[in-house]
Amino acid sequence: MNHLFDLSRKTIVLQRNEFLNVEACIDTNVYFIESGSVKVFVMEADNEQIIRFGYQNNIIVYLDSFLSNQPSVFYIQAIKKTIVRMIKKQQLLTFIEYEENKKWWMSLLENMLLQQLEREIDILTTSPKDRYERVLARSPQLFQEIPNRYIANYLRMSAETLSRLKKS
Repeated sequence: MNHLFDLSRKTIVLQRNEFLNVEACIDTNVYFIESGSVKVFVMEADNEQIIRFGYQNNIIVYLDSFLSNQPSVFYIQAIKKTIVRMIKKQQLLTFIEYEENKKWWMSLLENMLLQQLEREIDILTTSPKDRYERVLARSPQLFQEIPNRYIANYLRMSAETLSRLKKS
């Protein structure tokens, strides 16, 4: 992790179902998950639409807020007790003044963008079975860390469909 989170002076403990931050907040911090798991989602009408998960050794960020300095449309909520280390945006910007660290950060952002593009393609073009198989191949740890009902939401299918696919 290039020792980025050695800069962290703040550890946050989220209890199950607790939110990392309040609704529509400006949050430009970067978080490293030491343990536990979170879901990242948006609200559509009264339904949450999960777009991403984070678990041990993942970095999470309210990326829209981080980049724009505007309130985020995303929610980050603990699925189970989760411990995160936080660094402020300014600490990150100082950290990436060094070329090696900047390359690491750019690689991380590129990877995040590619994952989001793969997910968007999955949601728009493939069958539930194909989505399940692609996510299983891409992120087998997801199925060990995250309850099925959240994975089903993420894959845009019913929990019953996911259960059936896992059995076959």
